[in-house]
Amino acid sequence: MSKPARKVLCAIYTRKSSEDGLEQEFNSLHAQREACEAYIASQRSQGWVMLPEVYEDGGISGGTMKRPGLQKLFEHIENGLVDVIVVYKIDRLTRSLADFARMVDLFDKHDVTFVSITQQFNTTTSMGRLTLNILLSFAQFEREVTAERIRDKFAASRKKGMWMGGLPPLGYDVKHRKLVVNEEEAELVREIFSRFIKVGSGTILARQLAAEGKCTKSWITQKGHLHQGKLMTKSYIYKLLNNRVYIGEAVHKGTSYPGEHDAIVPQELWNKVHAILQSSPRLRGHNARRRTPALLKGVIFGADERPMTPTHTRKNNRLYRYYVAAGIVAGQQPTGVVRRVPAEQVESAVITQIQRLVRTPEIITAT
Repeated sequence: MSKPARKVLCAIYTRKSSEDGLEQEFNSLHAQREACEAYIASQRSQGWVMLPEVYEDGGISGGTMKRPGLQKLFEHIENGLVDVIVVYKIDRLTRSLADFARMVDLFDKHDVTFVSITQQFNTTTSMGRLTLNILLSFAQFEREVTAERIRDKFAASRKKGMWMGGLPPLGYDVKHRKLVVNEEEAELVREIFSRFIKVGSGTILARQLAAEGKCTKSWITQKGHLHQGKLMTKSYIYKLLNNRVYIGEAVHKGTSYPGEHDAIVPQELWNKVHAILQSSPRLRGHNARRRTPALLKGVIFGADERPMTPTHTRKNNRLYRYYVAAGIVAGQQPTGVVRRVPAEQVESAVITQIQRLVRTPEIITAT
């Protein structure tokens, strides 16, 4: 009687670089796996057994090793659960020659081989490894050429003033891959520019806007995912004030080009803001504090034992000052604490109490 073949545990790895088509009921990953399953079935007489575990990465480039499915496969290899890796093509496993060399070291260490069902290779022989190295060199070359082509296309499109995707800036919506002015948000952008001229400090302006509940852009992706806006911060304000998209320009690697979209900030207003931005930040902060003194800064605390932050706003040429909870400044929505208190009232109460104390005989004698 013939001796039964030893069980050979086979893991199927599949990958697709882009997410296009992954939502389909039968996609590229399924097609790769189906072909690999058929190949393993043809080797049943050699003892090949397919592992039920799924190792796949959809929408991830082969130029990186940081792939969840691949990392899970490596972990199972190290635990001795895999004998053979089956892939549709070698570039599904990796497109990097350096990464492939690291993989081969891992495979050798744990006595694991791999099979490309459309390219008959055997990694246990020197000739097989040479052939694979040559093939991977071309795969890596193809990946680098494709990346260069994409970068060149992106740069050419930006020079034409085209919108190339990403998070749309506050004041604009994206329609048919073009920026279209959102009038309500555009009014808020112009208000931020105008108020910065009066305040002269992004820190104070951010506190004011956060206290008023003003938020960043909320938008919905093409796939229907909602990106909810957050309370504005100092860094967001300065980024907004330096965004040349608001004067109708497209920027690529520090160079500005006329954009296809309409400007929402007049050039004169932009110039005034940037004349202030070019001055010393320390001087601007000093001037802002001088215009809006806060007597209790650093000595008034909220119920959460965190210092409250002074802020102010103007309505009808009248100044309104507040102390707000630290959570609001940090872009949070704190509960269970006083969110803001009028500065004049609380300062008046403190001053009155101090006056009463310094009139007592004990305090006078001690002084």
